[in-house]
Amino acid sequence: MTKGTLSTIEELLEEGQQDVDGPDASYKLRSARQLLSVLKQRNEDLDEAFDEAIPDEEILENLREVGYL
Repeated sequence: MTKGTLSTIEELLEEGQQDVDGPDASYKLRSARQLLSVLKQRNEDLDEAFDEAIPDEEILENLREVGYL
């Protein structure tokens, strides 16, 4: 769910940046997109760490269902 949300935010920021004429607003939108990229990478790294730390797939699935992963 989070990955879908992050992707949607990225798309909205990109579209907003294309519609903006002012350099200040464009800079802020571009910076927000860069920060979002960092957040996506951290999310992926965290998912990988959980997969390695918790070998039981059933436990991982239960954590995903309740929204922890």
